[in-house]
Amino acid sequence: MTPSAPQKSGSSKAPAAPPIVPDVKDWTLVIDGGCSECGFAPTDVAPTALAGTVRDLVPRWVAALHRPGARVRPAPTTWSVLEYGAHVRDVHRIFDERLRRMLAEDDPQFANWDQDATAVEERYDLQDPGVVADEIAHAADVFAERLESVRDDQWDRAGRRSNGSVFTVATLGQYFLHDVVHHLHDIRG
Repeated sequence: MTPSAPQKSGSSKAPAAPPIVPDVKDWTLVIDGGCSECGFAPTDVAPTALAGTVRDLVPRWVAALHRPGARVRPAPTTWSVLEYGAHVRDVHRIFDERLRRMLAEDDPQFANWDQDATAVEERYDLQDPGVVADEIAHAADVFAERLESVRDDQWDRAGRRSNGSVFTVATLGQYFLHDVVHHLHDIRG
């Protein structure tokens, strides 16, 4: 089963949601020091436990996306649960592709992903929360399966982000997990 692409609304006459101020913080620091905002500590999840943790977080996202008001922003420049959910769905997809490349290629460099531009272009604010919940579940399962395929001798394989940040398969998984956990914290999920 192929996940459906994010719903585009080029023909929609709905006004664009106010833009979110781009987050320019270097979140790679959480790999070594954890996150004081959400409490995430990378050492809490062993690389071999990443796949199970990815799956364990899905019900929390599904429940949040089925809340009344999931489309409503708590403040004009703060994403709604729906927008965070669409972002997290895409994070699963992007990181699955990055992991695939790390396992198949030597030291791949990842294309830049502008998450803020994607949110506007794909109209995260107009997508269907139920569809996004289903897509998160599917994308998480695909990513978890790929994580389960990692052999012991592959956890140290490297890949690089466009800004030069270097990841191993293990730290890429931890960095991914922080994103998903942190956004659950953001939505009180």
